[in-house]
Amino acid sequence: MKSIHLAVIFSVCIFTTACSDWIYRIDVPQGNFLEQKDVDKLRVQMSKEQVRFVLGNAVVEDSFDTNTWYYVYDMKRGMKKRGEDVRKELVLRFKDDKLSALEGDFERPEEFDTPLDS
Repeated sequence: MKSIHLAVIFSVCIFTTACSDWIYRIDVPQGNFLEQKDVDKLRVQMSKEQVRFVLGNAVVEDSFDTNTWYYVYDMKRGMKKRGEDVRKELVLRFKDDKLSALEGDFERPEEFDTPLDS
């Protein structure tokens, strides 16, 4: 009798584990989705308003250092078969309210060091 209960419990566990791929789980995107073509528009000496026009509002603006903006994008995949989780970051630094540096997971634009005024 005890072995029958164990067999039933074991078969139910195997069946529910096999059916786990049938459950639909949504992807959860959060933050600023940026592409390289958007980052390529950035130039040194751009004002904060110009950067905001090109990239949108930053997800995080440091309360203690208003000259550093963080653009962060996270994509948590609901199901592994749709791909891996994605995380991209872009950190912009300003000096005297003008863009001075960028770093993160994007390539530095070729013309970044050429101001728009030139």
